Amino acid sequence: MVRIQRLFSFLSIVFLLALIQGPLRPEDEKKPDELDLLRQSAPRVFLDCPGCDTDYIRTEIAFVNYVRDRKEADVHILVTVQRTGSGGREYTAEFIGQGDCADIRSRLRYISARTETEDETRKGLVQVFKLGLAPFVARTPIAKHLDIRLSRPPQPTALDDRWNFWVFNLALTSRLSGEKTRSSVSFSGDFSASRVTPASKVQMALGVDLDRSHFDYEETVITSQSESRDFSSLFVKSLSDHWSAGGWASLTSSTYRNFALSAGLLPALEYNFFPYAESTRRQLRALYRVGFVLNRYLEETIYDKTQESLFMEALLLSFDLIEPWGNAGLSAEFSHYLHDFRKHRFSFFGDLSLRLFKGLSLDVYGNFSAIHDQLSLRKGDATLDEILLRRKELASDYRYSFSVGLSYSFGSVFSNVVNPRFGRIRGRRY
Repeated sequence: MVRIQRLFSFLSIVFLLALIQGPLRPEDEKKPDELDLLRQSAPRVFLDCPGCDTDYIRTEIAFVNYVRDRKEADVHILVTVQRTGSGGREYTAEFIGQGDCADIRSRLRYISARTETEDETRKGLVQVFKLGLAPFVARTPIAKHLDIRLSRPPQPTALDDRWNFWVFNLALTSRLSGEKTRSSVSFSGDFSASRVTPASKVQMALGVDLDRSHFDYEETVITSQSESRDFSSLFVKSLSDHWSAGGWASLTSSTYRNFALSAGLLPALEYNFFPYAESTRRQLRALYRVGFVLNRYLEETIYDKTQESLFMEALLLSFDLIEPWGNAGLSAEFSHYLHDFRKHRFSFFGDLSLRLFKGLSLDVYGNFSAIHDQLSLRKGDATLDEILLRRKELASDYRYSFSVGLSYSFGSVFSNVVNPRFGRIRGRRY
């Protein structure tokens, strides 16, 4: 034990000496060459690309300087992402010039296939970023060291898709957990099919969820289970740059919501005040739907119903904006049953991610629903285990959630260096 303590003390001293060691002597440092000096005048880039492999991008694109604050940058690369019909992703990169480069602005896109690896996707993004940065680099002395070449041009081929743009996905998940007084078994299965083209969109999804829990407490044994099955489908037809028409069809059974079967058919019409081509940056949509719902209940409801046919309508207003200062989203929906206007619901959702000033960001999210349309509630009181385990829907006039957070970073604005040693600090666990 004494030897181990001495060894630990020796290693600690060595480690501390390494930490407090001064910088290398000037004669030991590598003298900067012409390219290093030119790089000091290279464009400063703020890379705003959530989910991107930023270490890889900095390594592959080394002819610019990366900064942590957008106000320090000559160019702000703002990347937005949305799903494609084939299950891939469309990355839209806005190159926004600032300061002396404020007159430069461009937009490039990269579309990844569903079967692409992460390495293939990041290589494609790097190529797009290089092209977009070229006009900014052209204004600096480092431009003379860049070499632009044409790779082998692709051969023209006819588009022959044997699946006719249909994409299918199947997922099965099971989970088993437990301890001495508790056990839980769950299963979920999902199947989806979609076909997306500029002219139309078709999506179908089938899901099954089964959950069973068992508890032993002293001499009390509680066994609880829930089941749900859902089928939903959506059809949308593009009418113009602003108008779309379509509708939803659904089938649902749920022990939680007291549905033996709920079937709905709701045609819909949508208007986007901005062209759909700008959807990655801004949207202001008004969506109206009206239709028929047939409900058959597992147990008699508080309104003495075992089944009923209903007509309903709903109006949704949704606003989404992504800008260099951050992003924001607001939506409000009002729905009601036509046979009784008092059976209605109002829902509001909002989120904001705001860069207040250098290094400080504010994130806010909230939702609120005023509920007056719970027609499927069971008659009678719920048991304690049904309440605690959320096995039955309970009467409520409202639901809400809210979160707010601040983040602040400070120090050097430059972040060119990539050093992957020891990974990243993910928590104090040792």
